[in-house]
Amino acid sequence: MRRAITINGKDMIYDGDGSTPLLWFVRETADLRGTKFGCGAGLCGACTVHLNGITVRSCSTPMETLEDGDAVTTIEGLGSGNRLHPVQAAWLELDVAQCGYCQAGQMMSAAALLADTPNPSDQEIEDAMFGNVCRCGTYGRIAKAVKRAATKMAEEAGQ
Repeated sequence: MRRAITINGKDMIYDGDGSTPLLWFVRETADLRGTKFGCGAGLCGACTVHLNGITVRSCSTPMETLEDGDAVTTIEGLGSGNRLHPVQAAWLELDVAQCGYCQAGQMMSAAALLADTPNPSDQEIEDAMFGNVCRCGTYGRIAKAVKRAATKMAEEAGQ
């Protein structure tokens, strides 16, 4: 099976077993190690990436489900050049991470939430974010960082 996809703006070719999870192509072939393997069943969210702007669990997304021309964004591609995405900046500013293992997936989920809902309520944040598991229990800091990122994004948009 062969697919021509883009990962973080870089054109790549996958030529292999269609059942291979997107996660392994991202980590092993594209050499982007920020996306983590957690549960392997799409339950914990550590492997969350954007596929054509939609969050997917890359550990349970087989390569055969991708189409030629699909665009994947990982945590490494969330910002622009040396500029952090507002979500990444908020995470650092509020010192969200404890062990950090789940945080790339958390940030990818937060960025998708804010792209669709620029000023989310507490309930919308909970609904969108807490399907991602944080074994350290930093959910309170995660919610604050999502709010801070929303503020940063509004400021950047001049609102």
